[in-house]
Amino acid sequence: MTQTTTTQATTSAAAFQAQYWVRDLQAGIITGAMAIPLSAGIALMSDYPIKVALATVVFACFIGWINAWFRPGNYVGAPGVAAGLAPVLALGVATFGMENMAFVIFLTASMQAVIWKFNLQKYILIAVPEYLVEGLLAGVGLKIALNFLVMTYAIPDSQVTEVFWNGARIQMAAISLTGMAVFLYLFTRFQATQPAIPYFFLMIAGTTLAHFVPMPMLHVEDVPLSLSLPLPHFDSALTWLYVIGFAAMLAIIDVIEQVMSNAAIQKIDPLQRKCNTNNSLLAIWIANMGSSFFNGMTNLDGLAKSTTNKLAGAYTKFSVLVVGLVILFFVLNAEYLEYMPKFALAVIMIFTGWKMMLGLLHVAHQGQYALILATLCALLVYRLGIFEGLLLALAVHGFVNYVVLYHVHDIKTDAIIKKYLERFSIKGGAD
Repeated sequence: MTQTTTTQATTSAAAFQAQYWVRDLQAGIITGAMAIPLSAGIALMSDYPIKVALATVVFACFIGWINAWFRPGNYVGAPGVAAGLAPVLALGVATFGMENMAFVIFLTASMQAVIWKFNLQKYILIAVPEYLVEGLLAGVGLKIALNFLVMTYAIPDSQVTEVFWNGARIQMAAISLTGMAVFLYLFTRFQATQPAIPYFFLMIAGTTLAHFVPMPMLHVEDVPLSLSLPLPHFDSALTWLYVIGFAAMLAIIDVIEQVMSNAAIQKIDPLQRKCNTNNSLLAIWIANMGSSFFNGMTNLDGLAKSTTNKLAGAYTKFSVLVVGLVILFFVLNAEYLEYMPKFALAVIMIFTGWKMMLGLLHVAHQGQYALILATLCALLVYRLGIFEGLLLALAVHGFVNYVVLYHVHDIKTDAIIKKYLERFSIKGGAD
């Protein structure tokens, strides 16, 4: 009886503790403000309406907080739309149309529910090495950085002339370069204490400067948020097969990113509490499935937001509830987001892409082979797309391993296959 009571108390402590509520409130406000431009940038990269992206974050925050009362996955992780999945979602919108993306997200969530139910995450991590995931994210980061680079020298239509690099464009590029330099300085200075400071600076300085210098501003489409069944609108059998494969890729990448995030979140937990990734997956698939009913996006506990949440003082998931409430204000009052200049958003997203590319430095510690293959995966993802790039990198990885085992270690083909399958029979794995 005592053990049961202790377990329940520990579980509920993940969602709220009276002694930490002031710290969690402060952390939630800071993290929520930092998450707004980041979510807006990811929405643009995903070809989704900004308002929908923000609504997805709000819903994911509420689900994450509720889940923490019963099955906490982590204690300071802050959910949001994932930068690493932005090009995948954009590909989905271009291929299937926005009218079918709700069904794609619903199918993705259904697959994640199966992964959660049978704790299949450990097998996915065996099939897809971590360094290939880092390579994938690096390729996506390169896409993000280059896509937003054009915003750093964009000017209003009224200032466009026959000369491309006219005075207005040079001025805008100089402003962006200065903004990036100050942002990087502030991030280096405060990343270990208050990493949200550079984001606040860029938003406030950019908004202030826009009153004196003409520059392109963020436009937020006022799309209606309404509930509807996520039904498919296609008939071709070939399309069905592609949709299933696409949703499976989306589900697997989302799961792997969450596993990697949880590993990092556990290291930064202020009370050194252990994470349960399968519990985090429960919150993810419920939030994804729920968001499909208002044509929302996929979510996970992002490392940038989670780190900010922790360093801002968070101790429990109550901070995540506050994050959701802060962002909800801007969902209901989206017009305030149009005070943000595009160059500020571009600086933030270029920095995000750069951080994703720096993941290759972590791979360097795993040896030359891992680094070479991760770099190859990054280039393939950038050039061909996430789906094709990752599959081709996996094929190269399998071929290299086969050649080494067959020709160097003189292991026969049937023994190689048996050796590979035995890896999936390992009991345990990540929780």
